[in-house]
Amino acid sequence: MSGTTTARTRRTAAVPRQWRGTEPGGGANRWIVLLVLCVSLLLVAVDATVLHVAVPAVTEDLRPGAIELLWIVDAYPLVCASLLILFGTLGDRVGRRRVLLLGYALFGAASALAAFAATPQILIVARALLGVGGAMIMPATLSILRQVFPDRRERALAIGIWSAVAAVGAAAGPLLGGFLVENFWWGSVFLVNLPLMAVALPVGRWLLPESTGDREGPWDVLGAVMAACGLFGLVFGVKRMGSGQGLLDALTAAPVLFGLVVLVLFVRRQRRRTHPLVDLRLFARPAFSISVGCIVVALLALVGLELIAAQYLQLVLGLTPLETGLRLLPLTFAAMAAGLVGSRMLQRLGPRVMVALGFVLTAVGVLSLTTMGQSDRPAVLVGGFVVLGFGLETTLFSAYESMLNEASAKSAGGAAAIGETSYQLGAGIGIALLGSVMNAAYKPGVSSVAGVPGRASSDASQSLGAAYDVSAQLGGKSGAALLAAARASFVHGLHVTLVVSAALLLMGAVAALRLPKTMECAPADADDEDDADGTPSAGTADAPEAADTPEGAEIVDTPPRRDPAAVVGAESRS
Repeated sequence: MSGTTTARTRRTAAVPRQWRGTEPGGGANRWIVLLVLCVSLLLVAVDATVLHVAVPAVTEDLRPGAIELLWIVDAYPLVCASLLILFGTLGDRVGRRRVLLLGYALFGAASALAAFAATPQILIVARALLGVGGAMIMPATLSILRQVFPDRRERALAIGIWSAVAAVGAAAGPLLGGFLVENFWWGSVFLVNLPLMAVALPVGRWLLPESTGDREGPWDVLGAVMAACGLFGLVFGVKRMGSGQGLLDALTAAPVLFGLVVLVLFVRRQRRRTHPLVDLRLFARPAFSISVGCIVVALLALVGLELIAAQYLQLVLGLTPLETGLRLLPLTFAAMAAGLVGSRMLQRLGPRVMVALGFVLTAVGVLSLTTMGQSDRPAVLVGGFVVLGFGLETTLFSAYESMLNEASAKSAGGAAAIGETSYQLGAGIGIALLGSVMNAAYKPGVSSVAGVPGRASSDASQSLGAAYDVSAQLGGKSGAALLAAARASFVHGLHVTLVVSAALLLMGAVAALRLPKTMECAPADADDEDDADGTPSAGTADAPEAADTPEGAEIVDTPPRRDPAAVVGAESRS
């Protein structure tokens, strides 16, 4: 559907027609825009995981305390998740391209600060600033993509490529980080961002179109602050649960309660406002709300599982961090393949079947991994990861496409921010939930081992890594018995966690049955039609050139035009 009315600005008048990014119906221009947006997303996705393998080197060099080290790791995702709605809606108001370019600049500056940080405090500040930059970049890429691809069929392909790049970035982070730390120093994991941002900033300013949403009424500053504070408290509490802290712990329960209360007040405020910050009416549409829920469930089931799988590969099978990253590559390649072929599959199968099929495939891949024990079975592992990666990306791609399609172009920034926030919350809740399941299944087998002192068994029951340390201290037969029990208990806990994860995925498949059956593409999606009065829409082949556009003009999004007959037909088929 075409929800965008475009006008070329004078600053793009000198750009060759085939390279311009302001024509939704143009030729190669929108694919060049997609390339720029994918580079942006790749950097943000890589930075979310690249530091993990550099933590030992950072610890040795800067000597941070336990709390400081926790903030060095968590400041980036915590700040990024908290500010997604703020910057997503701000981009709708002041210009998505403007917010994106500011995010580029801030991300580059923060990367330089982090690379040469001399103290833990400076590194924490730099990581927080990287989170601010990431929150500016992530929703802007998706909302600009929504604007330059008004044709739903092409937009589906673009979102497939976009999501495949995100999968590549998340997987490439640890591999890139390990290579850089081994050959240079830990600061190089941040310094690698600078040349790419130095290119992306001028290229983005030259090629990317400017667009805004509905500018009626004042921007809800208080609402934006409430959303940021509420999400910060909620994500902070969820991350503490993921690190092993119980919900009844004061420092965990208080932020969660604060976040939930503030978010409830935020929702009430948005419902009363004539011009809300976030159009909550979107959640009344089953395709939107179910798609958001599917994103949460998919990430909830996957992220905690990936963390546990990484521990299994290293501590049970004895693989090095680099070998572990290589073992996870089949999952990434399968996800890339799903993103690239997903648009054609979506047109044939429709959102309902695609999302449900993706969940079922992911559940099958997860359950296949229950055949893994204390000995290495590479073929089973690769096969399970391939099915898991293909199924997961099928679900995420289809859910993102359906969610974004339900939002008008004018509210694309807010919708993109909601999708990215659900992604972050799902990941955090997944680590907390599946981590708790894993611990509950692991502890009983280690808490009382014959011939092992009670204190040693208690310490070893905290984690498999702790069991290795305790067994080394004990030595002899008791140490060997403790380690054997811990390894067996961890494998048992892994199997229980896999079954729980599969159950969650199958619940997601059932929920996906409420999505539309077919991928409806209104006539306005395929072509930039003339307006009802016969006047050509701006951005069509007959639109006036840049010289006819007033100085400083911008692309202003209007609500999507739907063909009533197509809408009625879509409702009857779904």
